[in-house]
Amino acid sequence: MVTTADGYAEREAAKVMITDAVQAAPNPEAAITLGADKGYDAKEFIEAMQDIKVIPHVAQNTSGRRSAAPDAIAASAGYAISIQKRKLIEQGFGWAKTVGRIRQVMVRGLKRVDQVFVLTMAAYNLTRMRTLGQMHPKTA
Repeated sequence: MVTTADGYAEREAAKVMITDAVQAAPNPEAAITLGADKGYDAKEFIEAMQDIKVIPHVAQNTSGRRSAAPDAIAASAGYAISIQKRKLIEQGFGWAKTVGRIRQVMVRGLKRVDQVFVLTMAAYNLTRMRTLGQMHPKTA
């Protein structure tokens, strides 16, 4: 989802997207986690996630302040896995910025930028599918 860069829009968009994911979940009792970077380490965001019963695996931002992410969550095994998996997600955005040329988009307006972003990420998914198709399971 493309938003206006104002410091808050990313967290608001994340709330909308994760709320949709919670509602679409086939099992309402299933545990849902959300991995996010330090930019999402805000008390209001963490509380909003806990209110909708989503476990926030948010990277702790402790540079000059206390993190809003609970220490109990940060000490869990699932949190450690989320931190490792977040690197895989960031690879897609890195590809989009370099190969997909969205570092500086050549269009103006939120709607047009969103269209370029969706098209670029679809292209990335196609490249990943090609790569995954080339992998063959090892036989013993």
